[in-house]
Amino acid sequence: MIGRIRGKLLAKQPPEVVIDVQGVGYEVQVPMSCFYQLPELGEDVTLVTHFVVREDAQLLFGFTSLHERTLFRQLIKAQGVGPKLALTILSGMSAQQFVQAVNAGDVSLLVKLPGVGKKTAERLVVELRDRLSALGSDSPFTDAAPVQNQGDSNTLVSDAKADAVSALVALGYKAAQAEKAVQKVHQQGATSEALIRDALKSFS
Repeated sequence: MIGRIRGKLLAKQPPEVVIDVQGVGYEVQVPMSCFYQLPELGEDVTLVTHFVVREDAQLLFGFTSLHERTLFRQLIKAQGVGPKLALTILSGMSAQQFVQAVNAGDVSLLVKLPGVGKKTAERLVVELRDRLSALGSDSPFTDAAPVQNQGDSNTLVSDAKADAVSALVALGYKAAQAEKAVQKVHQQGATSEALIRDALKSFS
């Protein structure tokens, strides 16, 4: 199993990044909470990882903290939750917010996430409450801060909006819903990371 990866950040197209490790480019899917903390392209990055092997694919998921990887692994153990939904959950709220919601049995907050209906939310609370109680609501999860991109903001505006919409769709939101959310939070010169972060907040 691949538990850690370190190399140069080659590409960022949320929720996927490409990391160059001695000439080999690894595609890694990361939740947006981790995506915001990534360095600039060409810089070194280290992620703890979870490797998923399926009949039709081999997928690598990356995280900037062991706590988030632990939560991801607990999520995919829950009935009806696969890696994609787990990634969506960790993109829609911070790990700390999720733990607090589960411990409090706050189903109404969980159902705001795409792909999480009432039954799934109730199942998450029942199955994960005991497992996550050890983490506690005061665990050192870190809320991510946006990464500032370099370049001419005027030339990046349209690309930033398109990238933000594309990322939200990849995370499970409907295209029309994603476009509306991005348009609502768009500000001149905003990066795609900032637009995604603000759009996700608007769903909560």
